[in-house]
Amino acid sequence: MTPQPSSPHRVAVISVHTSPLAQPGTGDAGGMNVYVLQSAIELARRGVEVEIFTRATSSTDPAAVQAAPGVLVRNIEAGPFEGLDKHDLPTQLCAFAAGVLREEARHPQGYYDLIHSHYWLSGQVGWLARDRWGVPLVHTAHTLAAVKNASLAAGDTPEPAARQIGEQQVVAESDRMIANTVDEARALERIYGADPGKVDVVAPGADLRRYRPGDRAKARAELGLDPHETIVTFVGRIQPLKAPDVLLRAAALAMTDAPDTPWRVLVVGGPSGTGLDRPDSLIELAADLGIADRVTFLPPQPPDRLAEVYRASNLVAVPSYSESFGLVAIEAQACGTPVIAADVGGLGVAVRDGETGLLVHGHRIDDWAGALRGLVTDPGRLAAFAAAAPAHAEEFSWEHTADGLLESYRKAGMRRNRAFGTGEFSPRRQRGVWKLRRTSGVKA
Repeated sequence: MTPQPSSPHRVAVISVHTSPLAQPGTGDAGGMNVYVLQSAIELARRGVEVEIFTRATSSTDPAAVQAAPGVLVRNIEAGPFEGLDKHDLPTQLCAFAAGVLREEARHPQGYYDLIHSHYWLSGQVGWLARDRWGVPLVHTAHTLAAVKNASLAAGDTPEPAARQIGEQQVVAESDRMIANTVDEARALERIYGADPGKVDVVAPGADLRRYRPGDRAKARAELGLDPHETIVTFVGRIQPLKAPDVLLRAAALAMTDAPDTPWRVLVVGGPSGTGLDRPDSLIELAADLGIADRVTFLPPQPPDRLAEVYRASNLVAVPSYSESFGLVAIEAQACGTPVIAADVGGLGVAVRDGETGLLVHGHRIDDWAGALRGLVTDPGRLAAFAAAAPAHAEEFSWEHTADGLLESYRKAGMRRNRAFGTGEFSPRRQRGVWKLRRTSGVKA
């Protein structure tokens, strides 16, 4: 498909701290990885070439990987391959930025039409590249330090002040900001002073070709799960922020109150962040609660198998303390599985309370246990939620996300044009796309 005249021909996407090719649920890989890759694939289907710059984490990483038609992932060497987490990465931003600028310097002037950065570390690099290349910068924060610190799990480590300062700088410098929800847009405006006129709300989505209802008995057979148990599933990184311990504690209490229910808690994911300090903490907690025989742990699953996990489940739980959106909730509902989630961040948008699942206010174990017990012991209500879930999920597709991103890109180009005054966006006939032209003598 040929891009529209107001669309960029080639976008440089920057994702410093985690590769879109990494398995979600391991290390720092999560919903942002899914977002970066899936939105890039959909943009490429519209005729927009996407090059994603990420940090190489192995000496065997090739310099470039064709992730999908029209989507190229460039692995930039910056710092040691192993032993760095995202809190160490600010020390490597100079090296990473140099690698990105060198790559652009190998191409003709004007090779990239726009930069889209993800997470504040990437925004710092994008800000520099924007000034060097003379193109618009669009930024998606994904999470915000101030919001996370306002709702920390007990004993969790707050985000450092340097991060919030860095976020503030990126907000000030971006030509446009992408927020997942209206609440996130308001946080950008209220806490970070973002100009409301340059914040666009674009919801993430799910791959509705992959995540769709299916045969529960077949899914359980493939996963080796009991066909008769009532399965409540957690999918995500094992760390305090995601609160899998809340689910286990609530499930233990609910099991006591509903002993005739054949409970099974399925935990799918790997240790991450501060959870790396005690990688076996959930296993130990299940044993301490006396429910070890009712809890099954699975490692992070690739997308097709993850879809089977959702289909095999009666209910998916998302008890996070903070979520900018919550892709797991949409993916589960797309598979016809209701969701019980904390009423935080974007989960209030991702779950239609009382129709496709339940939202629980706060993280009191009694409240979660009561909500779990009430749903699991009411099969009629659970079935009604399951029937309504796929239609709700259809409102959140990567196609819809790409529509919103392209509109934001168009606005970013217009804003950049107005900022320079003497330039204009005009189609380059050989590409059929817009390009910023300036008479100031600065490279565009």
